[in-house]
Amino acid sequence: MSKQTSSFAATARRWRGQLVQVAAIVLLVLVAKGAVAEQFYVPSPSMEPTLLIGDAFLASKYPYGYGAASLPIHVAFPETGRVFGAMPKRGDVVVFRWPGDRSQAWVKRVVGLPGDRIQMRQGVLFINGNPVALKPDGIGHAEDDNGGTEPARRYVETLPGGVSHTIFKMTDNGRLDNTPEVTVPNDRLFVMGDNRDNSADSRVPVSEGGVGLLPTDNLVGRAEAVLGSWDFATRSQPVWTWLSGFRVARFFTSVH
Repeated sequence: MSKQTSSFAATARRWRGQLVQVAAIVLLVLVAKGAVAEQFYVPSPSMEPTLLIGDAFLASKYPYGYGAASLPIHVAFPETGRVFGAMPKRGDVVVFRWPGDRSQAWVKRVVGLPGDRIQMRQGVLFINGNPVALKPDGIGHAEDDNGGTEPARRYVETLPGGVSHTIFKMTDNGRLDNTPEVTVPNDRLFVMGDNRDNSADSRVPVSEGGVGLLPTDNLVGRAEAVLGSWDFATRSQPVWTWLSGFRVARFFTSVH
C-alpha cells in the first residue's frame, strides 16, 4: 500500500509540475501580449492601400503607455487614465478600442492631435486651415468586403511633420469629402482611414457607426509590421487553390 501511495504522490508531483509550467507559459504569453505586442487581423478595406483585408499585423503596446484598453482580452474596468502615457505622433497608424463597443479593436491613422483644427474640403484634408500636400500616384484597386474591387485614384499624402503615406480616393464630393471644421479637444485624437471614401472614422459620430473624436484612453498600440497576408477572395475558389491567396510580398513588411 505504501508503494502505491508513494507512486501516486510522485505522479501527482509530476502533474503539478507540468501544470505549473503550462500556467507559467500562459502567463508569460498574456504578459507579452498585454505589455509588449499583439497580433491583429484586418477585416475591412478602410485602411487600404496601407493595410489590406486579410493582413495579419503586429502592434506594439509600449509607445503610448498602458491602460485598460491595452489588455489582450476585453475587461470592463473603469477608465483611470494611462500609465507611462504618451501622445501618438501625427501619421501614426494606431490600434484602439472602438468607443461604440470596447470589445472591438479598430485600426486607423492619426491625422489630428489635441488643439488641431481638422476639416475636409472637396476630398482634401485641411489641418489648421492648410491643405495637406497631395501627389498623384496612379490608379489602384480598392477592395470591398466581398472581395470585389473598383478603380481608385492613389495619392501620396504628406502630413505636417513630414509623414508621407498613400491614400485611395474615388470621389471628391462624397458624404465624407466636405465636413465642418472640428477642433480636437484635450485627450482626444482625430483618426482617419487611408481609404478615404470607405472609412467610418472621426468624420462619423459613434452613434452612426463611426469613431468620433477618439479618447486617448482607448489606445491599444501602434501598428508596426505586416506579419502575413491572405486574400480572402480566394475562399470562393476550390480548396486546392487557396495557397495562391497568400500575398508573400507583404510578409514581414513595415506599416507606414
